[in-house]
Parts: sequence; structure tokens; C-alpha cells
Amino acid sequence: MFPHSPGVYRYYDSEGNVIYVGKAKDLHKRVAQYFVPPERLTRKTAIMVSKIADAQYSVVDTEADALLLENNLIKQYKPKYNILLKDSKTYPWICVSADEYPKVFLTRRLVKDGSRYFGPYSSVMHARNLLEMFSSIYPLRTCNLKITSESVLRGKFRPCLNYHIGKCKGCCIGGISVREYGKNIEEIVHLLKGGGREMIRHYRTMMSEAAENLDFEHAEEYKRKMQSIEKHYSKSLIMNTQVGSVDVFSLVFDSNEAYGNFMRLRDGAVVQSLNLGFKMNIEEDHVEVLGMFIAEIQSKFGDLSSEVLVPFMPGVEINGVEFRIPVRGDKLALLELSAKNAKEMRFNALKQKEHTDPDDFRRKVLEELRDALGMKELPVHIECFDNSNIQGTNPVASCVVFRDAVPSKKDYRHFNIKTVVGANDYASMKEVVNRRYSRMLSEDPDDLPQLVVIDGGKGQLSFAYEALAELGLTDSLTVIGLAKRLEEVIRVGDPYPLFIDRNSQALKVLQRIRDEAHRFGITHHRNRRSKAQTMSALREIKGVGEKTEQRLILHYGSVARIAAATEDDLASLVGRDLAQRIRSYLNPPEPGLPDDVPTFLKQQQP
Repeated sequence: MFPHSPGVYRYYDSEGNVIYVGKAKDLHKRVAQYFVPPERLTRKTAIMVSKIADAQYSVVDTEADALLLENNLIKQYKPKYNILLKDSKTYPWICVSADEYPKVFLTRRLVKDGSRYFGPYSSVMHARNLLEMFSSIYPLRTCNLKITSESVLRGKFRPCLNYHIGKCKGCCIGGISVREYGKNIEEIVHLLKGGGREMIRHYRTMMSEAAENLDFEHAEEYKRKMQSIEKHYSKSLIMNTQVGSVDVFSLVFDSNEAYGNFMRLRDGAVVQSLNLGFKMNIEEDHVEVLGMFIAEIQSKFGDLSSEVLVPFMPGVEINGVEFRIPVRGDKLALLELSAKNAKEMRFNALKQKEHTDPDDFRRKVLEELRDALGMKELPVHIECFDNSNIQGTNPVASCVVFRDAVPSKKDYRHFNIKTVVGANDYASMKEVVNRRYSRMLSEDPDDLPQLVVIDGGKGQLSFAYEALAELGLTDSLTVIGLAKRLEEVIRVGDPYPLFIDRNSQALKVLQRIRDEAHRFGITHHRNRRSKAQTMSALREIKGVGEKTEQRLILHYGSVARIAAATEDDLASLVGRDLAQRIRSYLNPPEPGLPDDVPTFLKQQQP
């Protein structure tokens, strides 16, 4: 029997392996929610419950303690059905060693030897920039010597090159006291904790006082330190100082995965930032994922700020922490910036999958497209139509097919417009859509697409929809228009266009199929125009077909040379009767000139 207390529960399978760890404000009520009729559970949860052979629990004092314990147990057991951290990176930290003359350096290993660690930093470049700033302001030692007061008194060491070029005060030979060196270290620690603004104000005051006392050498030193700190923090300052000190969490979800960004701000400057990915093995509530994210950040960074900005309430209470959902102003802009980072992480993860797991990548792209368009089915079969003509000449249309987000070129089709006269894109679109799906209904009705894309705006889309309505297909497939100007998605019956995120893979798939339809249609149209323009006058002569034309052109090289050829010469290739017709057609009699002068020469007469 589980108590009505906050705590953590663990489910075990028949082999004694932990398969799930969960937290609860009330263990009894939470665990009871799993043991209900299977039809009331989601599919994955029902599968997990069917494998539970034993359950145990641990009672804690508060829900916040339960959150942290749950996070630690998940890391320890790595249960099959829990949310698992996907990001396996070892992020860098800035370490201030516990030596008598401390070192400040970058590390990826946390050693419990009394040293102080700051971070982690998701960007190594950001951490290195901080170290460069410190070295430009403070004469820190970089050697690995074990320097103590005793070793200095004994004269055990000799100064290195950094001492001679002024980058180090010579800790090893007593060139700087432990107290003075320690003062520099404490200023660095204060900067690492987010005290940049305060340090800038401090150095400005010290500079003014030194200048008033005509101590210009120290005034210049304070000015240099102040400018170095200002230069660094001007790059990370994203809001005004009215924001104060806050933590920001954001999450974006993608099927059974989630991507989160955490930012910590001090005096309006980002001092810590981290991206993490989560894999959800059962249908976890978004609130649960946010709680797991918060616990992970607490384990990495320690206590949260007194004010935490979140996209929705996490469902957990932490003493001294107020969760807020901003609705306007700078704090909303902060949350949006954090969400932008999370989306960028999701985009990069998806792009990586394009190479490592292309099948899963394509499935996720189609899921993203389905969700963006509000479709019920996954658009594994997409078709796109495009019209091509120049002032109504040689009107054609193209249909390209994508299966599983990949072009299926064997299914591409060209259409020569038959029933429409002139440049009428709307009627042409209706004709080709009707012809395409009339044939599919009669030949293979099971292969109809889930999504039809029309290259054009409301006009083309309306006529395409009419064609589908006449065939009774409007309920079985989705049809949209994709306008080129703003890449806006036009939907039937919706007066407002849909704008899909320009960086999303869903829009890129639509753009790719639209561009492919355009390319395919233009190529066919260009071929028809070229053929019409280069077709020789020979084809208008009765008895001259394609093969005869080719034979004559290959032999003579041009129509002008055929016109200048003798009848006997032509007869040797095509026969006497056809040779006479060719000569008569290409060389009609013209008043004032002998009959045997070819037309192409007559055209050159003045």
C-alpha cells in the first residue's frame, strides 16, 4: 500500500530491472492512476503496465525533493520507459583551483578537491572568451607548478617567460602576495557569478578617484579593465537591466522527443545557457517533461533564481522560486529567445538525422508537415501541379510525385492542355487535375495521394478544388495552394493564409516539390517550344514524315540546301514524286525571277 505522501516510485519487471521511475505529490493517488482498465491508458503506457512485476517507493519531505531524487534515480538506472536525456555531451566548466595561488582554466572533468566550478557552458568559444578577458585584465599564472608560501621562501622555482613579458606577476618567486592575488581571483569569481555590471561600476568609480588624485597610471589601468569587461558583456547583453536576475526555460516538442533551452541572466546578461534533448519512451505529459528539465538544471547549476520564466506551469513547487508565464514586454522576449534556441537545436538534430537515419528523418518531416497543415493522415504520398505557357502558346502542365518525402520520378506526368484556348491558368489547372484523378480512380483508386499541392494562389486552388469536388475526392485528400511571393499556404475556405516557419523542414518539403514541378513543367514546355520553332517546313509537305525529314536534314544539313538541290539528287533519297513535291513547295515561282532560283535566294534580292 502506497502512502499519501510525496515521494518517488519505481516499477520493476519480472527480472528485477527498473523499467520506470516516477515522482508524485501523493504516491497513493499517482500510482493508482496506472492500474485501471487498459482502454483508459495510452498504448505505450498500457504496454509498460503489463510488464510491471513489482513496485517500490521512497518517501521524501517535499515535492521538490521528489523531483531531484527522481532525476538521480533515472540517471542511475536508465529505465526503459522514462524520459531520457539525449544530449551526451560533456560540457566545459571554468575551474578556479583550490591552490594557495589558484589557477583559472577550462575543464570537462569535475573533481571534488575543493576547487570552484562555474558553468557548464554550451559554447566552448564563450568559455574561452571569458578566459581571454580574465588574462587581459588580471596577471594570472598559467603554469602547473605547486606553488606555496613555503616553496616561494625556499626559492624553489624560477620565473617563466610570462613573467618577463608582464603577463604574470611571478607568484613562484613572491612577486605578488597571496592576498593581492586572491583579490584578483575573487573579482574573477564575482564576474563568473554574473557581477559584470557591478564590476564595471566599481572600476569606473576607482578610475575617477585615481584621476582626481592625479594617479593617472592606476586610472588608466582601471579604465582598461572596465573597457575589457564592457566589451565582453556587450556581446551577451540581450535585455536592459530592468529584467534583473532570472532563469528561463523553454521546450519544443517533436513526436516522442523534446528539446529544451535554459538561460540564466544576471543584470540583463546571459551568464549561463544550455540546450538539452529528451527522449520520451511513453506518452509523457508536457508538464512532466518540464519538471524533468528543471530537475536536470538544478543538478547541474544548483538552486534556481527566485524568478523563473516558463512557457507553462511545471506542476512542481519549489520553495523560494516563483514560476511565471510572461505575456508581454522584455520577459516575453526572453522566453521567445530561449524558444528560438530550442527550435534551433531541434532543427540541427533533424538535419543530423538526415544523414545518420534518413528514414526516421523523413518520417519526422512528414509528421511536422501533417501537424502544420492540420491533416489527419501522414502525407506519405504528395502530388504537385504547375502550369506553363507563354502568351497562351504551347500550354502544358506538370504533375510531380513525392513518396516518403522523396521524388518518385517514374510517377511524374506531363499534360498538354486540350480543352482550354489561350492563356487561362485557372481552367487549365482544373482540366489537368480532373484528368489526373479521373484516370487514377479508374485505374488505381488505392494509390490516391494524401496531399495535393497547387503551385499558385486562390484562383488556381479554387479551380483545382472544383475538379476534385466533381470527382468526390474533397473528403479523402487535402489540397492546398503554395504562393511564391511570401511562401504562404492557401487553404480552401480559409480567408487567411498559413505561414509555416521558414526554417522548418515542413516548408522546405513543400518548396522542394513546388520547385520540382516548376522545373519539370518548364523543361517540357521549353522542349515543345523548341520543337515548334525548329520544325522545318518539310513537315508541311504531304508525304514527309519525321523519318524522311531527319534523312534529308542529315544528308543536306539545312532546308536551304535541300531547296537548292536538284530533283534528281532528291529523288535518289526520297523518290521522284516526293522530290517533285519538295522542289515545288520550297521553290514556288515568283514573278520577275527564273523558276529554278530557290526561294531562300529570292528573299535576298533587292
